[in-house]
This record gives sequence, structure tokens and C-alpha cells, in this order.
Amino acid sequence: MKHIYIIGVGLIGGSISKDIKKLNPEITIHGIDKNDSHLEEAISLNLIDEKATFEDLYKADLVIVSIPVDATEILLPSILDNVSDDALVIDSGSTKASICKAVENHPKRRNFLATHPIAGTEFSGPKAAIEGLFENKTNIICEVEKTAFKLHERALTIFKIMGMNIRYMNPEAHDKHIAYVSHLSHISAFMLGKTVIEKEKNERDIFDLAGSGFASTVRLAKSSPNMWTPIFKQNKTNVIETLDEYISNLTKFKEYMEADKFDDIFNDMENINHIKDILNGIA
Repeated sequence: MKHIYIIGVGLIGGSISKDIKKLNPEITIHGIDKNDSHLEEAISLNLIDEKATFEDLYKADLVIVSIPVDATEILLPSILDNVSDDALVIDSGSTKASICKAVENHPKRRNFLATHPIAGTEFSGPKAAIEGLFENKTNIICEVEKTAFKLHERALTIFKIMGMNIRYMNPEAHDKHIAYVSHLSHISAFMLGKTVIEKEKNERDIFDLAGSGFASTVRLAKSSPNMWTPIFKQNKTNVIETLDEYISNLTKFKEYMEADKFDDIFNDMENINHIKDILNGIA
């Protein structure tokens, strides 16, 4: 493998590039991004070796698509159109059903592997790239049976060298589960931030009073709306279901407060503390 093309040189694409460059500096990494300043920045940060365009993809051994999920859904068919029969194309989107549906009948469907590395931060752009971001993180692979075996094996070699743990799931199950553990978390952070900003018009008061608990809880509200709005749109049905359950739990908590049922609140929180055992070892 000599030529890797990264479409979208931001946090995920840039972090993958960092790991690949460390593991095999002989590989040439080409960057494609609609924002030319991102490409210039990626070159200066040594994330990519040179700029490229979609017309260059026929030379690719591997194409990594790390752009917003709505753009992936639109562009993935043409990306597959442009690659050779031996090229591997992977995406990193937080939704899978719509993306897999977009290429289900494509003549080169066998060249595509649908993946979701569950790793990231609240930051974006080339400067956000982190070496070792994927170490001990889970990478979900969907519809593996539709990808050519030798290309799947090529991807596994890369993922394992990067230290990722692999899980297999169908796209619908992925989208349903990830709505609970990722998408709802981001909505909660955004809405907490909104509530505090609207209540505390004086920003100085917010920063003077905010402690580590608030900072850690609202951290995800710094995430890019350009990335997250399409995710919520593509996974609308599952996100609404999680919101219904979340709102129901919030309403019940409020009812306990109004009725002075603090024993019930205590019991709920004590039961919820079991999450420490479930999440033990997860950063």
C-alpha cells in the first residue's frame, strides 16, 4: 500500500494520518478537502504530503472518508466510481444505515467498508488531530459480508496496528444503539449549555461559578454543529426515541422533587451508580 487519500483532513482524518505516518512513513498521504486552508494547514502540520482532487482517486490504494455524514451519503457513490477495482474505501461516520443504503446497489460496493471508530474530542479541524486517538477504542464495522474479503483483511490489519477493538453490527442496530450512548450525550450537553447561557446572561458569572462538573458535562457542546446536525437528521427516528425516554426520566425526577420524594431520588441514583461497573475501564 503506497497511496492513501484522506477526504476531510480534520480530527478523525488527521488522527488516522498521524498513526499511519508513524507506523509507515513510506506511505504517501494525499488530502482532499473543500476548505483549501485546511489542506494548507494539514501540510504544515505534516498530516498530509500533498493536496489532491477526486479525479486523482484512481491512484488510491486506500481512501478514508471523514466528512459530515450527509456529505458522505452524497459523495460516496462518486468516490467509488473513481477508485480502482483493488482500492479500499472506508468511512468514519457516526450513522451507518443511510450511508450503506446510498451504495447498496453500486457496482463497486465490494470496495467499501462501513466503519465507525468511536473516538474523538469536541474539537475539529487539522489542529485537533491526535496521535494515538484510536488506541483501545472500539471500531464498529457494518455489512462486512458486502465487502471483498481481501479488502476487509487489509482494513483489519490497519485497525489492529492502530490498536482498535473491532465489533460487528448491522447498520440499523448500530444507529439505534449509538443514539443512546453518543447522540443523546451531545444533545444533553448542547441543551445544558443553552439553559445556562439563557439563564445567566452575564458570561462572567458563568465562568466564575462553573466548576469541573459543569465543564465536563457541557464539554460536548463545543462540538461542531456542521458535523452534528446531519447526524441528528440521518438518525432522527432513533434520536427522537431516546429523547422520549430521557424526557420521561427528567419528568419523573421533577415529580419526585415536587412531591418531596427524596428517598425515591436517592434510590434511583443508587441504582444508576451501577454505571460505574458497566463503564469501568472506559475513558
